[in-house]
Amino acid sequence: MTPETSYICGECGEEIVVPIDLSAGRVQEYVEDCPVCCRPNVIRVEIGPEGETRVWSELE
Repeated sequence: MTPETSYICGECGEEIVVPIDLSAGRVQEYVEDCPVCCRPNVIRVEIGPEGETRVWSELE
């Protein structure tokens, strides 16, 4: 099972669920269009030593 987390779109305020790719490293950054309003968000992911995740977004 792929771990998931969520972020809040900075444009429309919707909570968006995204999978976490643990093989991509402890610090990740990528751009994803919001599936609700289609605005691009820069998604930032940090994975802690105990596996805890911190995810946030900013409008591109």
